[in-house]
Amino acid sequence: MNEIEYRKFYENVGNLNGWDFSQLQVVVDEPKWDFYDEVKKRSRKTTVLLDIGTGGGENVLTVSSSFLLIVGIDLSHGMIKTAKENIEMSNIPNVRFFQMSSESLQFPSGFFDMVSSRHAPFVASEVADALKTGGLFLTQQVSEADKLNIKNAFERGQSFGEVDGTLRENYVQELKEAGFSNVQVYEYNIKEYYQRPEDLIFLLQHTPIIPNFGREPEDFSRLNAFIKSSQTDKGICTNSKRFLIAAQK
Repeated sequence: MNEIEYRKFYENVGNLNGWDFSQLQVVVDEPKWDFYDEVKKRSRKTTVLLDIGTGGGENVLTVSSSFLLIVGIDLSHGMIKTAKENIEMSNIPNVRFFQMSSESLQFPSGFFDMVSSRHAPFVASEVADALKTGGLFLTQQVSEADKLNIKNAFERGQSFGEVDGTLRENYVQELKEAGFSNVQVYEYNIKEYYQRPEDLIFLLQHTPIIPNFGREPEDFSRLNAFIKSSQTDKGICTNSKRFLIAAQK
């Protein structure tokens, strides 16, 4: 899925369901970290945070008390509409949301103490410009080997056939070239167990894991075969592989 296809997918799905995965029944092994907990741990009461790909803003609203100011941006108009509705209901005074592309950040140079980006694309040079000297950038991204058994079953998928670790190394290199130092990388690969076929179908319909899921003639026969081969006592098993980068300007 190229950048244009990703943008179109993201906007359409955001408008349809607001990315509400709260009803999914899925059991997940314990990850090594929670991304926004990591963001919070590194904050101070004087910290000004930019959150790239903020979605409906739920995550930053939960950590807002640890920051002086949080600015959340998202590519999707629908997501920012949801985020602004959430902030009105929460009555939190130190969070602002704007529709904006991460490819062209419209902020003064050196405005932020910290920048975060969870599962959203970013441009290292734009992040570096937005950060103060000594500022911190944290990002969590999806590895190529995420949901690998699903992609193998469908013989296609997000980053299918790409060497695992390529995106991670590309980001590390781009950050170093943009002037970041002390670039640290963390990784986990854990199991997920979807309790019902409906949960797995929802995942595939509302994420880009399998592009155009359901439109290929063999998709549902492949899905049924995958469910049979991956069914365990805990549920339908797949994997969640993530990496986290912490980089200081």
